[in-house]
Amino acid sequence: MPDVFVNYRTGDEESAATMIARELSRRFGSERIFFASNSIEPGHRFPAELNRAVEECQALLAVIGPRWAEVRGPDGHPALEAEHDWTRREIRTALDLGTLVIPVLIGKATRIDRVILPDDLRELADCQYRRFDHRNAESDLTALGNALARLLPELGGADRDARAAREQAEAKGSKKSAEDAGRASMRTGDVRRGIGNLNGDLSGTFVNEPQGPVHTGRGHQYNAPHFQGDNTGVQFTAGNNSGTVHQRFERERRHSDDER
Repeated sequence: MPDVFVNYRTGDEESAATMIARELSRRFGSERIFFASNSIEPGHRFPAELNRAVEECQALLAVIGPRWAEVRGPDGHPALEAEHDWTRREIRTALDLGTLVIPVLIGKATRIDRVILPDDLRELADCQYRRFDHRNAESDLTALGNALARLLPELGGADRDARAAREQAEAKGSKKSAEDAGRASMRTGDVRRGIGNLNGDLSGTFVNEPQGPVHTGRGHQYNAPHFQGDNTGVQFTAGNNSGTVHQRFERERRHSDDER
């Protein structure tokens, strides 16, 4: 069952109607968009197919170009005045059923004047319309599709563009989570190895594999005693964080044999 019926008049902006039907079919699926030249299978009876589709659809798009009311039928009279004109019949059926009818004004077409409409189509002049201009085709088609997706929940559920946008956002979120997890793992690994130099939000300085005393705070640094040579002196190293290191040596008292 089609959700949207694309109504148009032969001789007035058929190309625009084709573009609209093609884009909506791409976005929502061809089975949800009825366009007579594409949706009626060979050998099927088009009067019955047209009636069935317009009776079952949830919205009818009346594609109206500058010549919509001027196109003439085989008898030379305006086609719109003919009681059995298919464009007129489709719109009339949709209005009688209370179906959502959206006029789509093409190019320089102006809002429909009630005066030019047959009595059974006067309500069409009161329907809020959308515009489609070939110079803004992409944005106008997107806006029309968005409006239909919002107004028809079932159609919105089949919106391929919305689904693709969600999948892209989810993939982007998953990639970011993986990157965050990788950074967190790197921090943990560096800390587990000991003092390390990390790039992140941690404050302070970490140095991997130091080759000597490291002091990154304020004040003097006192290292553990370091014995050299014949163990006759003790070296202490002291300094501050400005790069200056002070050393002093103290002679240990030798114990005499008497003091043992």
